[in-house]
Amino acid sequence: MEFQMEQAYKNASKHIAVLAFPFGTHAAPLLNLILQLSHACPDTVFSFLSTQQSNSSTFPMKLDKVKPFNVWDGLPEGYRFGGNPHEPVGYFLKAVPGNFTKVLDKVVAESGKRIDCLVTDAFYAFGADIADELNVPWVALWTAGPRALFVHVDTELIRQHVGINGPQDKPLDFLPDFSGIRVADLPGGITSGDFDAPVPALLHKMGQALPRATAIAANSYEDLDNTVVNILKQRFRMYLNVGPFNLVSSSTADDSHGCLDWLSKQEPASVVYISFGSVITPPPHELHALCEALEESEYPFLWSFRGDPEKQLPSGFLERTRPKGKIVPWAPQQKILEHSSVRAFVSHGGWNSVLESIVGGVPMIFRPFFGDQGLNTRTVEAVWGFGLGLEGGTLTKEGAMKALKLTLCSEQGKKMRDRIGIQKELAYNAVKPNGGSSVENFKTLVKVVRNK
Repeated sequence: MEFQMEQAYKNASKHIAVLAFPFGTHAAPLLNLILQLSHACPDTVFSFLSTQQSNSSTFPMKLDKVKPFNVWDGLPEGYRFGGNPHEPVGYFLKAVPGNFTKVLDKVVAESGKRIDCLVTDAFYAFGADIADELNVPWVALWTAGPRALFVHVDTELIRQHVGINGPQDKPLDFLPDFSGIRVADLPGGITSGDFDAPVPALLHKMGQALPRATAIAANSYEDLDNTVVNILKQRFRMYLNVGPFNLVSSSTADDSHGCLDWLSKQEPASVVYISFGSVITPPPHELHALCEALEESEYPFLWSFRGDPEKQLPSGFLERTRPKGKIVPWAPQQKILEHSSVRAFVSHGGWNSVLESIVGGVPMIFRPFFGDQGLNTRTVEAVWGFGLGLEGGTLTKEGAMKALKLTLCSEQGKKMRDRIGIQKELAYNAVKPNGGSSVENFKTLVKVVRNK
C-alpha cells in the first residue's frame, strides 16, 4: 500500500469492505454509492474489490478513502474472448468466493484494520456467510428494478403456480400488481431455460440469501412501483431505495462527439435516440430492419452505436441519412435524454436506461435481449404506460415504423409522455435535500454502514 493510503487506513476508525460484480453496469453504480458513503462517513476507509479489468475502467482516478484491490477473474491462462459475453462470467463465478476472501485476508493483514461492515453487489449470496464469519453487517446493493428483485425472491412460489416450461402467455395474476405480466416476461432461469447456468444459479441463491442481509440498498425511488416496493419492505429487514443514482451521483458527461451541439440544431421533441447498452448489439438483420425504418420514416435520429457502422449497417445508409441522422461510438446518454429535442428512446430495456429515460421524461421503445430487460419492457408498457415493446419482441421494418409513429405522432404517444413526466417529477422529489425519500433512506444506510 502506498504511503497516502496507509495513512488513510491508519487514521480511519471504520473499515468497509466492498465486493463488486465486475460485469455489465454493476461495478460503476456500486462505486457511486461508495463515493457517496465516503463523503458521508469522513472517518471511514473503503477497500473496493473487483477484477483488474473492471477496476481499471471503473476507477477514474486515485481516491482519498476508496482503495481498489484486484481479485482473480477466474480466466484460464492464455484465455481469448470468443465473443460470448456469458463465458467470462461463468469462469469468474467458479472462482468466487475464494478469490474475494483471499484478497480480504490480505487487505486486513496489510492494513492492520479489521473489517467493520461488508457491502456487496446483491448478486453475491455468499456475502451473508462472509458477514456472519466476520460478525459484521451485510449491506447488499440491488442495481436493477424492484420487480426483478421480487421475482427472484419469489421464484419458488412462481414455479408452484406456473410449473416449469409451462404456457408462456399465462399471466402472473397470483402476485400483487402482476396481472399485466406474463410468464414469457420473466428472466431466464425462473421457470424456463438452463437453471444450472452460472447466472440463473447465482440469482436463485441470491433470492434465498437476501433476507439475511442487514439492509438492501436499491437503485430506485419510493414512488416507482409502490405495491412491489411495500412487499419487499415486508420481506427484508431493511429495504432502502436510495436512487435514482443518475440523479444523486455527480458525473461529468463526455461529449467529444458533439451530440448536444447537434441536438440543439434539431426541432424540439423531434429526435429518436437509439442505444442498446454496453453489452449487446442486435443481430445484422435487425440492424438492417431498423435502418430501413429510420430511412423511410425520415425522423431525425441520434444513434450511440457499438461496433463499426460502416461494416454493420446497410451500404450507403450513413451517406443517405447524414442530413437527418448522427451515429457516434459513445454518447452522454443522460444529457441527451434531458435535451428538449429528444422525443423517443429506442433501448434494450436495461434498468439504468429506464431510470435515465424517466429523469429525461422521454418515452421508450424496447428491444429486450436477456436478464431483466423483458420484465422491464412489459412493466413499462403494461403497468406504468410510458413505453412499448416491439411487436414480436424483435426489430422488423414494419414493427419499428409502427412503434416510432405511435410514440412520436399519436395521442397514445402524448399520454406516454405525460405519464413519464409525472414519474420524472416524483424522481426529482425523492432526491430533494430536505425530506426527499431517497435522501432520508440514505441517512439510514449511513447508520447501518457505520454500525451505529
